[in-house]
Amino acid sequence: MIRRTIREWERIAYGSGDSEIPETQADRLAAVARTSTFSGRGGEGVLEHGRKGLRARGVVGVIATPGCQLEILPKIEGGGESGVSDAALRQRLIHMLAVTYDLPIEAGAMTRLGWQRETVLEFLIRLFCAKLTDAVRQGMPRHYLEHEDDLPALRGRLDVRRQFSTLAVSPQKLACRFDALSPDIALNQVMRAAVRKLSRLSAAPDNQRALRELSFVYADVDDVPPNALRWDRIVLDRTNRRWRDLLSLAHLILSDRHQQTSAGTIDGHALLFEMNVLFEAYVERVLSRALAGTGFHVTSQGGHRNCLYEGETGRFRTRPDLIVRQGERIALIIDTKWKRMTPRIDDPKQGVSQADVYQLMAYGRLYDCPDVVLLYPHHGDLPPDPIRRRFSIGKRGAEDTLLVATQDLAGPLRSHKDALRQLVLDHLQRDDRSEAAPHNKEAFFHSM
Repeated sequence: MIRRTIREWERIAYGSGDSEIPETQADRLAAVARTSTFSGRGGEGVLEHGRKGLRARGVVGVIATPGCQLEILPKIEGGGESGVSDAALRQRLIHMLAVTYDLPIEAGAMTRLGWQRETVLEFLIRLFCAKLTDAVRQGMPRHYLEHEDDLPALRGRLDVRRQFSTLAVSPQKLACRFDALSPDIALNQVMRAAVRKLSRLSAAPDNQRALRELSFVYADVDDVPPNALRWDRIVLDRTNRRWRDLLSLAHLILSDRHQQTSAGTIDGHALLFEMNVLFEAYVERVLSRALAGTGFHVTSQGGHRNCLYEGETGRFRTRPDLIVRQGERIALIIDTKWKRMTPRIDDPKQGVSQADVYQLMAYGRLYDCPDVVLLYPHHGDLPPDPIRRRFSIGKRGAEDTLLVATQDLAGPLRSHKDALRQLVLDHLQRDDRSEAAPHNKEAFFHSM
């Protein structure tokens, strides 16, 4: 099995070396990547398939074909660090996924399950197998389901219509209708579909063995295709509450938004995440927890106000990434950008896009919100402390302000919560708004 790991926007050359990939395998990986919803019109939104090698873009995860796995990790490092290992980046990616998708990953699970030597995909498979094995040992959930059968003795109640029509020539049998405990329920069908999917994905011998054992456990459950699973029929109550975490994992594994199966003759799968979307979702989850009890609450991808109107018809609907509300009042708009800011010595604007600034200014106008924030991930090439640069909009000393900030993704979740909470509360609870942009600051927006 060939396993290779690269980071966003990095290249891997064709070849047989440890840091290269055979061209035939690269062709197959690129073919699978083109089936992803993230591939775009040109088919290279995940991998650029060049003459000399493959280049990753802004999508992370794992692309797998028979005999080969390519893992793509986030490129942004933690604050104050240099030379961050793949294991550290893998751990942070798994942490972001765990927070965003409510995955059951405890503090000690990383060490126990071997995240340092496995790809993100194999780690999630190992975690799923361990959780599912433990759950089925405590008993597989069963419900009473109605059955119909032709029996020599009456069981349940007699189906009179079928008895005197279908069985009219077989009086020795009785058409019975009865309820019986059955494992063939929607929850177990989801688990079987996840086991079946992962059996085709996994390359690790330990994971393959665990999946084979689980396949035997679910042999009496119907094999339902992922697109036909009845998620709406799953009801979690006190009798099956322990399956909640497993259901989150299974939903991630089977979700079409993140996982794509290639078409045609290419056999392969991908578990991919767009970092722009993942970063936004992670900040939304952490900030929602951080602001609990403060009177502020967060909504994502809301608003939906139109930029323009043609008569009574609205055009160009807007969807700010995050809106912080206090009651019905919009207090703050945050736009998350998974982009790498540059040090001030290299660029006075630190890589902040003019288009991003214009977008935030438009949001402030449309939503009557004087405070807007551009939030980027922090990385090791920036100063150790998170960036907090506040600018007045339009003129010096204006009350409308834009804050350019960074969020460090290194360290524990508690530090992330504290930093985001402090960012929002400091920005919203300033006593003197006129000090938001001192006159000796550069006229940032006039120079864009």
